[in-house]
Amino acid sequence: MNQQIKSLLERRVQQCVSDTTDTCEKIERKKKSLMERNGEIIKARATGKVIDQIENEDYSNIYYLAHFQYLIKQHKRYYIEEEVEKRKASFYKSSLMADDEVIEKVDLQVPELELLTDDFRDAETRAPYRYDRRKAVQYAERWWNDYNPAYMKFTDDCTNYISQCLRAGGAPMRGFPNRSSGWWYNNNNWSYSWSVAHALNLYLATSKTGLRAVEVQDPRELQLGDVICYDFEGDGRFNHNTIVTGKDAYGYPLVNAHTYNSRMRYWAYEDSSAYTPNIKYKFYTIIDDD
Repeated sequence: MNQQIKSLLERRVQQCVSDTTDTCEKIERKKKSLMERNGEIIKARATGKVIDQIENEDYSNIYYLAHFQYLIKQHKRYYIEEEVEKRKASFYKSSLMADDEVIEKVDLQVPELELLTDDFRDAETRAPYRYDRRKAVQYAERWWNDYNPAYMKFTDDCTNYISQCLRAGGAPMRGFPNRSSGWWYNNNNWSYSWSVAHALNLYLATSKTGLRAVEVQDPRELQLGDVICYDFEGDGRFNHNTIVTGKDAYGYPLVNAHTYNSRMRYWAYEDSSAYTPNIKYKFYTIIDDD
């Protein structure tokens, strides 16, 4: 791909950040959400990285990753939010015809979990542990837009990433080798709860030993390193997870996530293309096993 088209892509991405028309609906949703929280985007930057190109005579489709960075001011506090979005730009003879986000559908079907009970099978996991929130957040920041080669990478990587963060914080694994039991990763094999959003939600809601959590009702009760689960359609099947890595000026969580890689994003996901008015959330605070 020649440098001219690369430059055109980057200019198009930057235009989307500063555009005030409906052509950048996602950015407008973000601005609206910030305005309701007494915040604003002070400065924005975006770059495009080409990942694939398909040519057909005078037509070409360019798939690229758009990396957005926003300097946000809320009261007297400043922080940087980042996100990476996969997009498709369509050209006719080097003229841009369309530029759209690529929405990838994910199969959410997963077998029902047979969660382990507090019996002799889990005796080795009963040793007291304390969840190291600092290490979990450090891991979340290190790998928010990258992939640790020590683990498998999934097309829908959000829960795999959250599980890695929890593990980095010292959360104990249990259940191996039964994939429908417990929460674990071992030699490129893993439990459903390690990699599937709905399964992790079920695990956190019911686990009595090893990695455990308590559901709270107000997101402001969450601490750094805690987990939010998302049911975008409100149909009872949770399809996304994030980890709390910061707080805004009102004490609401800012989160990191994979699949659509992002960091320090406002917890409610109102600017997401997956957001619907029926969205439901679960807020889990990780508890220590003293």
